[in-house]
Amino acid sequence: MRILFSILICGLTSQQVCAERIKDLAAIAGVRTNQLVGYGLVVGLEGTGDQTSQAPFTVQSMKNFLQQFGVTVPENSNPQLKNVAAVSLHAELPPFAKPGQSIDITVSSLGNASSLRGGSLLMAPLRGADGEIYALAQGNVIVSGFGASGNDGSRVTVNTTSAGRIPNGAMVERSVPSNFTTMPAVFLNLHTPDFTTANRLTEAVNEMLGDGTAQSLDPTSIKIAAPIDPSQRISFVSVLENIELEPADAPARVIVNSRTGTVVIGSHVRVSPAAVSHGSLTVTITESPQVSQPGAFSDGDTVVVNRSDIEIIEDQQRMFLFEPGVTLNEIVTAVNQVGAAPGDLVAILEALKQAGSLHAELIVI
Repeated sequence: MRILFSILICGLTSQQVCAERIKDLAAIAGVRTNQLVGYGLVVGLEGTGDQTSQAPFTVQSMKNFLQQFGVTVPENSNPQLKNVAAVSLHAELPPFAKPGQSIDITVSSLGNASSLRGGSLLMAPLRGADGEIYALAQGNVIVSGFGASGNDGSRVTVNTTSAGRIPNGAMVERSVPSNFTTMPAVFLNLHTPDFTTANRLTEAVNEMLGDGTAQSLDPTSIKIAAPIDPSQRISFVSVLENIELEPADAPARVIVNSRTGTVVIGSHVRVSPAAVSHGSLTVTITESPQVSQPGAFSDGDTVVVNRSDIEIIEDQQRMFLFEPGVTLNEIVTAVNQVGAAPGDLVAILEALKQAGSLHAELIVI
């Protein structure tokens, strides 16, 4: 079996320079999204809502909603609201979002509603981690899934019908304060901490904007002096995030996904001289039931006797040799020629690591 290697490297066979923009390598500290969450009711369902006997909070929420409009439901009544579903709401509030702007929201069933298709969300607040209301949500739910059921209980479902989205379904009511325009400096945080990349970024900024503009604080953060005036700072950051530099090469790593068999090998992985023997043993057990018939005029009973046939097939042992300083291409070629399966490949890599021949970090996820 051929092994499929997922290789994410730049310039596998040549030393090409891969310049990347700062905006792709780092994020500006304090400029981020904020999570919002809420609770609401979806109405107008075609009999696919919550079974209120098993989801009493749906009835309670509906009573509270009606009470706000002067409608009092008797306490001893238990309405069957098959067209109503209690749902949770969540959304992301973009950085610098202002009141009046709209954001998308996701609606998910909290009870046992079978489908939210065709429903409408009643006005519900979306709160942040501090408990304050930052947006109000309302609108028609769009469900991509589809479900159909028969009278005999059979059911066919495509995708998920108990969750949906409302594009532009929430209106921002409050903006999140940001110190971006008041801080004396701009801080960049690398997505992947690395000493070499941080140093190269600092040098690239100083070369473009002047010596002393950027200062590396640690492998993650770079402090950059920026103008205080908001309009000038926006222009400054626009120039800053488009500066290109060559990031440092990733460390030598071999990533193995033990569940899917996916193996990712970095371009700097090297192997010391080592000989690897690979073989497999196949054991096949076949059950052949046979009928045992008693003799004529005997008191015996007819019984079924199991007969097991065991076959063992041992593949021819195959050995390949890794020369000093083997490269990524040679590793891929050698393992593919042997025909190792993903599980066998993991065993080979672990054995090489234990033998001290694999000069890379072996990570199993």
